[in-house]
Amino acid sequence: MYLDSEVIDIALRTIYISGSATLLASLWSIPISYTMAMRKPRSSVEAIFEALVGLPTVLLGLLLYYLFNSSGPLGFLQLLYTPTAMIIGEAILITPILISVSYRYTKTYSKQISELAISLGATRIQTQVLIIRETSAGLTASIIMGFSRAMGELGIALMVGGNLKDYTRVMTTAIAFDVSRGEFERGLVLGLLLLLIMILIAIAIKSLGVVGARG
Repeated sequence: MYLDSEVIDIALRTIYISGSATLLASLWSIPISYTMAMRKPRSSVEAIFEALVGLPTVLLGLLLYYLFNSSGPLGFLQLLYTPTAMIIGEAILITPILISVSYRYTKTYSKQISELAISLGATRIQTQVLIIRETSAGLTASIIMGFSRAMGELGIALMVGGNLKDYTRVMTTAIAFDVSRGEFERGLVLGLLLLLIMILIAIAIKSLGVVGARG
């Protein structure tokens, strides 16, 4: 059986690392996107974030490896080949996605929402809260896209995670490992399981977003 205890452990670890990275990235990405929408930055700033959406994971992984290895600037933190390093790497990777998607959606609706709120006598704080609430669909979409990108990431997971069994091995690195050993069927099962998990979690996040918006 391919769906053994080891596979379940790898799946749970993948969800934990990708989920933590998404939450971490959201802490700075969402405020940045709303700030950009309110202050209307130059088009070059928008272009930079949009370009960084396609940042090669191998390049980012290499940079993080340089920072975290024993002779690197942050080597004293001893983060290399740990889940923490993977979380940091994935959080950086999906930041442009979260900012770009949230910003585009907020930019489209923030002006008309602000004008409506002001006309109704809302305070500045009430206006900002209303904008966040009414643009929650864009926020939900950005979170789903960021989480999915983190779940399917391989380069960073290999370079700063090391694919260590029972410690940093996630589903993408497990698939690559199985294929390298010629275990194509097991790799296919893991790939389909990864896709299923991504879809189910996306549906769950979307459902929570809809419920939150109605509330």
